[in-house]
Amino acid sequence: MVAIRPSESVSKTNPEIKIAFRWTYVVLPAVFLLLSLILIAFFYRLLPSDVAYHLQSNSPDKWLSRGAFVAWLFLPQFFFTLLAFAIVRIVLMGARYWPSADTPLNKLLPVMGNMVALPQVILLFAMLDFLIYNTYQIKLIPLWVVTLIVMILGGIVLAVFFIRTISRFRRQRNKSLQE
Repeated sequence: MVAIRPSESVSKTNPEIKIAFRWTYVVLPAVFLLLSLILIAFFYRLLPSDVAYHLQSNSPDKWLSRGAFVAWLFLPQFFFTLLAFAIVRIVLMGARYWPSADTPLNKLLPVMGNMVALPQVILLFAMLDFLIYNTYQIKLIPLWVVTLIVMILGGIVLAVFFIRTISRFRRQRNKSLQE
């Protein structure tokens, strides 16, 4: 870790150590937003003017207009993508003041930015389920099954990432202690 001396200016940034924005930091949220747009564009003309959004005993009991329905499906995807960009941008703004050699951000930022894609996957499946039901009267597998699968896979990916990160830092620490 590099100590900052009082004579040094904290606000100065060395462009050589600045961590730049990469699309890999937010690729999954952007892809799921694009997939949502494609689904909406494909199904919009096929939807009835009043769309069922709630089922009671496999029969619709609550309805919404087509435009409001599409907005309620798309807006969460948009806000999750915006959240991913905001998270990455805020961390990158703070990273300007950290020495790049000491920071694990190059490995951590893709996970932080793309983690927002987990709820987006669930929302995308729910969107597809609603769209297919209202267009073709076909129900897909229950949403809770998809949610459980996404949560388990997300947990596995996070566990693997953190185990690799912890072991890497332990190796670095042991190497620096031996020197």
